[in-house]
Amino acid sequence: MALRFLVVEGNTRGARQAHKDGYGLMPSESYAAVLQDIAADAVCDLAFPADEGANLPDAAGLESYDGIVLTGSHLNIYDRTPEILRQIDLMRAIYASGTPAFGSCWGLQVAAVAADGDVRANPLGREVGFARRLTPTEAGRVHPMLEGRPGAYDAPAIHLDMVTVTPGDTTILSTNAVSAVQAAEIRRDGGVFWGVQYHPEFSLGELAVILGRRTGILVEEGFCRTPEEAVAYATDLKRLHERPDDVALAWRHGVDAEVLDPVRRTREIRNFVEHRVRPEKSARGRA
Repeated sequence: MALRFLVVEGNTRGARQAHKDGYGLMPSESYAAVLQDIAADAVCDLAFPADEGANLPDAAGLESYDGIVLTGSHLNIYDRTPEILRQIDLMRAIYASGTPAFGSCWGLQVAAVAADGDVRANPLGREVGFARRLTPTEAGRVHPMLEGRPGAYDAPAIHLDMVTVTPGDTTILSTNAVSAVQAAEIRRDGGVFWGVQYHPEFSLGELAVILGRRTGILVEEGFCRTPEEAVAYATDLKRLHERPDDVALAWRHGVDAEVLDPVRRTREIRNFVEHRVRPEKSARGRA
C-alpha cells in the first residue's frame, strides 16, 4: 500500500508562483518530487494554508496520512498575519493528530511557535547558500534523524530567522556558529516533529534559482560586491548541479558529497521516511 504524504506549502500564492516561474515547480511540488524519489510508493497531496479559504484537512484527515511535511516560506513568523496564523493553527492540529511530521526551515519555525516556542530575526544576519559546519549535539549523534551524517557537515540554506526559544519538550540535534537550533525534535500533544533549519530538499539547481532571484539581497547584505558577482555565484551552483563531478568548481565553493550527492544531501528526509513514516504506518495497522 502506498505511503500517503501531505506536503504543506508555506508560501503565499504569489511567492509560490514566482518560484514556479523560475524553477518549473512550486516549493511544495518540488518537495513532493523529492519524497517520491526517496519512496517510490509515495503519494503526495498538497495543502495551501496561507490561502484564505483553503480546503485544509480536518483532524480525521490529518490522521489518515502516513507523514506530513512542511516546506520553507518567504514569510516571517513574528509578523503573525492571517496567512501565518492559519499555518500555526494547522501545525497544532498536526501535533494533535499524532501523524509523523517533518519540516525544513520555515517548517521548523512553525513547529516551534505552535508548541509555544519563539522565532526572531537572527542578530548575526542571514545564512545564505549553505549552512556551514553543522555539528550534531550529543543527542544528535545518536538520533535516527541524523543517522549517516558525519561529525560536521554543510547543507543548502537560506534564512534570516531562527528559533530563539525552544518549546518545553525539545531536543536540539544539530547546531552551528550561525544558529543554535539547526535541527531538533519537538514533542507536543502526543505528536512528534522532526525538523531542520536548513533545506536538505534543495538541489543545487533549485538553490541557484532561488539565489538568482535574490541578487539584490546578496549585494545589500554584503555577500557579494556586485549584482554580476551574485549572478555568477548562482550560475556556479547551477553548473555544479549539472556537473557534480567538477572537482575544481566544488573546491572553489567548498562543497563536498554531503551537498553534491543527492542521497547524502537528503539524509534527514530519508531517515524520516525510514525511521518514522514506515514503522508508524505499520504500527497503526496501515501496511
